[in-house]
Amino acid sequence: MIPEENTSLVDLALALDHEGMIDFTRAFVEDLRKGFNHVTLEQFEWLESLCRQRWAGVLCLGMGGSGVGGEFLSGLAQFQGKMPVHVQRDYSAPAWWTPAWLVLATSHSGNTEETLEATETVLKAGATVVVVSTGGVLAGLPELYPNCHLIPSVGGQPPRSAFGHLFSRQIVLLRHLGALPTPPEGADEMMLQRLQTAMEGFDILEDPEGDIVQLAMCMVDRPIALIGPTEMTPALNRFKNQLNENAARFARVGIVPEMNHNESVAWGGIGEDRDSAGIEHVVLLLTWKGMHQRVQQRMDWMIAHAATDYAWKIEGEGKTLLESMLHLCILTDWISLALSFLHGKDPASIGPISALKAHLDSVD
Repeated sequence: MIPEENTSLVDLALALDHEGMIDFTRAFVEDLRKGFNHVTLEQFEWLESLCRQRWAGVLCLGMGGSGVGGEFLSGLAQFQGKMPVHVQRDYSAPAWWTPAWLVLATSHSGNTEETLEATETVLKAGATVVVVSTGGVLAGLPELYPNCHLIPSVGGQPPRSAFGHLFSRQIVLLRHLGALPTPPEGADEMMLQRLQTAMEGFDILEDPEGDIVQLAMCMVDRPIALIGPTEMTPALNRFKNQLNENAARFARVGIVPEMNHNESVAWGGIGEDRDSAGIEHVVLLLTWKGMHQRVQQRMDWMIAHAATDYAWKIEGEGKTLLESMLHLCILTDWISLALSFLHGKDPASIGPISALKAHLDSVD
């Protein structure tokens, strides 16, 4: 569908949002709240025995929207964790993996072939596995393997819109295990209340001519670059993926300070050496208040010397890295939905992915 000129964003959303992606987005904070409250020692008796063991680390298996949470867990563990958290998006576990590493296998559908194969492989090698899933083959593995345990999630929506359901269960599990610190009593609820306020303030249907929609309009006909500090890598990658799936748009990701040792030459800003395509880009720099001072200085310089006139800094608000990342998830989800509607696309439509899966089902 090609939007007619002067069609309002509200009308586009009503015409295009066939599977309720707006409502799923609005429910994100409540999804987090339900997941935080779901994973308890009383609810899952097997969890206590896992908490008593000394794990070398946690290996997260998952693909696409189901694999995103593992990247967030890994980023949080690098910043404040008590053990390493490694993300694997493939048909196999890393060659160095041993049963001393707990395996967290996540698949919204329970039928993701890469995750299934990797999970069955490690189970046969003596792994202890925790599955987060709504059903499917993966959710049935605990019936076959005594060292495999299930934390059920909530179905009825695309995996990328179920991030709140999946991630909340994952992070509470890692808190119980001691891999991530447990916040003071009441801190999660206060964070969720602040995030809910942000959710309502960013809602593009409540403010169809606001800053988010205006930004999306600038992105319609321009290449997109997403830049941020190392600890924001999970939020940057998720933003890219949301743009890919929801809006059918490419987006490139750059990480500071690493990109300052290579990609900065292509962006230019000083002298004549630069990629001529840089001037056409919309550049969004995702930040938060906990950045290293030198990273902040680097990003300030990059803004001042941007090759394009379309460069903006977007700060993830929050008292912690977790809250800042979730705040950015909310904001960038709304951007991706606005861009989807402006392109005349149903944000739930993923035709090429479905076609590839159908092809793979037809061949050995």
